[in-house]
Amino acid sequence: MSRLLRSFFIAWIVVRHGLDQLVLDSLPHPWLRRLSVMLRLGRRFSEPRGVRLRLALEQLGPIFVKFGQVLSTRRDLLAPDIAEELALLQDRVPPFASEVAVATIERAFGRPVDEVFTQFDRVPVASASIAQVHFGVLRTRDGQEREVAIKVLRPNMLDVIEKDLALMRMMAGWLDRLSADGRRLKPREVVAEFDKYLHDELDLVREAANAAQLRRNMQGLNLVLVPEMFWDFCHREVIVMERMNGIPISQIDRLREAGVDIPQLARDGVTIFFTQVFRDGFFHADMHPGNIQVSLDPATFGRYVSLDFGIVGTLTEFDKEYLAQNFTAFFRRDYKRVAELHIESGWVPPQTRIDELEAAIRAVCEPYFDRPLKEISLGMVLMRLFQTSRRFQVEIQPQLVLLQKTLLNIEGLGRQLDPELDLWSTAKPFLETWMVEQVGPQRLWTQLKAEAPRYAKLIPELPRLVHDFLKARSQPMSSDVQALIQEQRRTQRLLSRVLWTLLGFVLGMLAMQVIFHLQFV
Repeated sequence: MSRLLRSFFIAWIVVRHGLDQLVLDSLPHPWLRRLSVMLRLGRRFSEPRGVRLRLALEQLGPIFVKFGQVLSTRRDLLAPDIAEELALLQDRVPPFASEVAVATIERAFGRPVDEVFTQFDRVPVASASIAQVHFGVLRTRDGQEREVAIKVLRPNMLDVIEKDLALMRMMAGWLDRLSADGRRLKPREVVAEFDKYLHDELDLVREAANAAQLRRNMQGLNLVLVPEMFWDFCHREVIVMERMNGIPISQIDRLREAGVDIPQLARDGVTIFFTQVFRDGFFHADMHPGNIQVSLDPATFGRYVSLDFGIVGTLTEFDKEYLAQNFTAFFRRDYKRVAELHIESGWVPPQTRIDELEAAIRAVCEPYFDRPLKEISLGMVLMRLFQTSRRFQVEIQPQLVLLQKTLLNIEGLGRQLDPELDLWSTAKPFLETWMVEQVGPQRLWTQLKAEAPRYAKLIPELPRLVHDFLKARSQPMSSDVQALIQEQRRTQRLLSRVLWTLLGFVLGMLAMQVIFHLQFV
């Protein structure tokens, strides 16, 4: 019943703000345009279309607001009036009452807000789909006063999200049962991924933990700043973090006036993204302009300031290696290797012809090489790849959907910063260096250090194990024991052959590594 009521509410909002007309007017079919004219009879709208779309998304709730945030980064795909309005969804969603925020803080900490903070600004500085942010001053344990940002969760978010997720699960079930592409698209698994990320975002302690992990990962890079969390003041509904000062990355004119190198800023953004994905397997997955600033402090001038860590993506070692090999093959235009990787990973049926898949991928990607970012639409590339994947029955990987969303955000951000950015040449050196580290001596040394605790425990026991073995050999043995020893000896001979083979393989890999390194140096 709740799903039905939610469906009626969504339909009412769509009709009330005339979104049905916006959709019909954008479609090229003449009969759809005639239908739009018929539906317009008796309906008048005073607000522009962009304002109506933004208001509708705000009223529909956090899932729809996040959809608008993603669209707001793609000004190449939207009309200017719509893009400008959707940009307000990044950090200027209508805030909830300050009294509610104060009550939430006092409920979380069990004391008045003026006792928690020496200063608290009741007017929020930013407001988004899930929470809003207030500034304040906090007295720490050592008596120091620190400027902080207080993030407070919006009330009653869980009920709205659960209703929308229930609708998504229902539609995913229909698609899975009724569509021929249901098995390939895996709609149930995709919705389950969204479910996990959205529920994680409702727990601000989890967000604080994400921020702490990213801060630790990024310490040695010197390209991005992540706020410190004050763990004594972190709660499921409220978190307190270091106040960060900077200029929103969308205000490019102000950044230029301040002397920020915009092209370098764009290249740094690509480096940060690929570092988080391939080095750490842990990346900020909500990188719209509302969550990114640029520091103007002399000590950290020109660095990114990252905010809002409710949604992060993770990748397994297998996913990282597979993606890195794919990207590297793409950048080298080795489409045959891309096709082989798809088959090896099990993403396409094993009987797929490599040459046909190779030709299809080449036809999609080749037109976009050697072009600046302003002439490339990653969204269109993904759309054409999606059409190709349907032809070859490529299975959608739910764990990579969040990464694809982040890639679209990164492209939109890069397009705003530096339309002349050569995405391929910027990312290629990083990926080649990463691949060298994965198969080279450094990787071997890292694995040996990881296994060192096991070796440290085993080595002292070796004399006793050898003594027990020699003692057992000196005693008369039964026929069963002798047979067992013979089998053990055969196994040892086999293992020795395997070890020698592995040694030869390692030496060969080291030689290839040297050659590979010399090639790219």
